[in-house]
Amino acid sequence: MMLLRSTVAKTGSSKFVLAGHPLATRKSNQGCVRTFSVITRDGPNIPVNVEYYTSGWNVADIDEFTKPGKYSLQTFNKISTKGLARLPAEYYDVEPAETSTKNAHALLLRSHKLQESEVDYPVRCIARCGAGTNNIPVARMTELGIPVFNTPGANANAVKELILCGLLLGSRRIVDGVNHMKKLGEQGVARERVEKDKSMFGGREVRGKTLAVIGLGHIGAATARDATFLGMSIQGYDPGLSVQSALKLPREIQLADSIASAVAKADYISINIPYIKGSVEEGGTHGIIGKDAISHFQHDAVLLNFARGELVDSNALKEFLDLGHGRYITDFPDDVLWNHENAIVLPHLGASTVEAEDEAAAMAADTIRDYLENGHVRNSVNFPTTILPERHERIIRITVVNRNVPGVLSRITECLGKAGVNIAQQINQSRGDIAYNVIDLDPSIHVEGSSMNLKELQKSMTMLDGVLSTRILFGTPGIGYSRNINGEYFA
Repeated sequence: MMLLRSTVAKTGSSKFVLAGHPLATRKSNQGCVRTFSVITRDGPNIPVNVEYYTSGWNVADIDEFTKPGKYSLQTFNKISTKGLARLPAEYYDVEPAETSTKNAHALLLRSHKLQESEVDYPVRCIARCGAGTNNIPVARMTELGIPVFNTPGANANAVKELILCGLLLGSRRIVDGVNHMKKLGEQGVARERVEKDKSMFGGREVRGKTLAVIGLGHIGAATARDATFLGMSIQGYDPGLSVQSALKLPREIQLADSIASAVAKADYISINIPYIKGSVEEGGTHGIIGKDAISHFQHDAVLLNFARGELVDSNALKEFLDLGHGRYITDFPDDVLWNHENAIVLPHLGASTVEAEDEAAAMAADTIRDYLENGHVRNSVNFPTTILPERHERIIRITVVNRNVPGVLSRITECLGKAGVNIAQQINQSRGDIAYNVIDLDPSIHVEGSSMNLKELQKSMTMLDGVLSTRILFGTPGIGYSRNINGEYFA
């Protein structure tokens, strides 16, 4: 992190104008200016409590951006303290939402079902500690210009380990055996009956069997890889397989061209795909493991569902389990199969490890921090990935969120041109209905005699047709955010 320490000295000041402009000359005048030494710290480049440059700058209201301040983050649910420790107390106030009296700049949650009424005007971003974002109104947040982040892969190892546990639970009637021993213990006959009764709970080994993995992302790829260490053969299916995930797959895997072909010869089937509202015909994944897919199961197949309960058609699966040979191991409540003798329903334990919660919270905190301080977008479910090279400490960064419609970018650059400032670097990215811009301004290069007011410039940009919000990333943490809400200006 770069902080600037200032000292005051008498010297000649310099004025700069746009490179290539006819007035591109340096003029010296006697005056009082500040010189700076740079203090380097680990972390993003955020000038905090930084005094301004009077030498060569044309920013009239820079004082407003150099006062002490902090970012305010509100949490829902219990968030790992190790993860929250990634947010330095010097720059962040972190409080539970139910007790906080401050306006939040960012929200951090796990399973809390977020309501729009809980997202106040100053909220810049939302992050969930986990991969799924079904508990966040993502579509509405996109309309408001608020990025939603998740933490893909943070809980992958925890879920993978539980899937491997499910493999063994589905192979040996361990749960039934445990419950039986408790009954015998209550009767005081456990020692006498144990050898006789163990034949009731026979099973099979996973070695030499075939596992079909449906979905080969972080969790699916890890499951496929580790299952090979147990001596299993792997069938995989993922129509959207990424290069990154493909590189993590075991070389022995056989890729299928459909769910039906993947499960046809499988002894075990692991579902590792996201839940998307809507039927398969509508492009969703609701009930994707239904009658058609189940009709291709082997008669004694074991289905492992540690992805989402809605992926499985419970009534169709019940018909399969009623035949008495197949089994179902799931991490989600099921109103139809909760007490079926061939089903084991766990209380959503997939990511419930200390390590997974720490990793997810740390990743979410890092993502929020990088967005608030640098304007970078990583791991967003509704915004385009956007990363710029590290900026010089003499740069003022502005971010603009707008609707992805023609003409907005040209209006933004025209607005900057009228202000007479120089754009040092700029990036524009879009995703669906949203577009995101990061613009670095060099205030030391400007039209001779011009003077820029940051707040006025920000208001002009924010109120452009199609713009949803803007941020000024310079100086005091927490300030410099404005929104255009139905033609009204909020700052």
